Amino acid sequence: MNLTNSSAAVTGGASGLGRATAEAFIARGVPTVIIDLPTSNGDVVAKELGELATFMPADVRDADAVDAALAEAEKSAPLRAVVHCAGRGGKLRVVEKDGQPGSLDLYSEVIGINLIGSFNVLRLAAARMVKNEAVDGERGVVIMTASVAAYEGQIGQAPYASAKAGIVGLTLVAARDLARKLVRVATIAPGTFDTPILGGLSDKVRDSLAGQVPHPARLGDPSEYAKLAMAIVDNAMINGETIRLDGAIRMGPV
Repeated sequence: MNLTNSSAAVTGGASGLGRATAEAFIARGVPTVIIDLPTSNGDVVAKELGELATFMPADVRDADAVDAALAEAEKSAPLRAVVHCAGRGGKLRVVEKDGQPGSLDLYSEVIGINLIGSFNVLRLAAARMVKNEAVDGERGVVIMTASVAAYEGQIGQAPYASAKAGIVGLTLVAARDLARKLVRVATIAPGTFDTPILGGLSDKVRDSLAGQVPHPARLGDPSEYAKLAMAIVDNAMINGETIRLDGAIRMGPV
């Protein structure tokens, strides 16, 4: 997709995969709205990235806040690319070690942010994109973020793996739904990446995670996610697909 005279939006854009993606759009000269929680440092990040970056606070479950952020993007140019990186983890067993059933509240919270939030961003972005004038047979592209946990969820990942598997299941359906409207949908499923989520772990744990990756035997860099996101934007034939970005890792049960 040609992003000349277009705008973009990135959820979770204040850090990690989202920030790297926002940087990639801005490097191409694309005005980009960074969407992240009001408690994030999104405003600071936007200032660091320069005049093409704008921060809009929003919880991805909040339809009004997300729609306002997307409307802000359209003030610069038609919105043609949205990359949805926002999400959260949450350790939960079906039955906890003390014999108590896993928390339904935590399960609902993680599903709400990761899966329902993804659909909310997708539907609101697509509703704006379908009104765009077609350029080279396209009106827009939405890229969502799943995880290898969608396929190999580990013990304690019940809500996270469920939500990410839901995103994988949503991808093809949404792409088919939006095909006649000339809007593409694709998903990236990262493996173990060096993001703030892993930042609080000890070096020993981080080294252990890196060592599980066959090749390259290290944590992924957020810029590598951003490069794949840009490749999806560029390649009109990538549609309805979930692409693993994981160095050939296949997660064990623990």
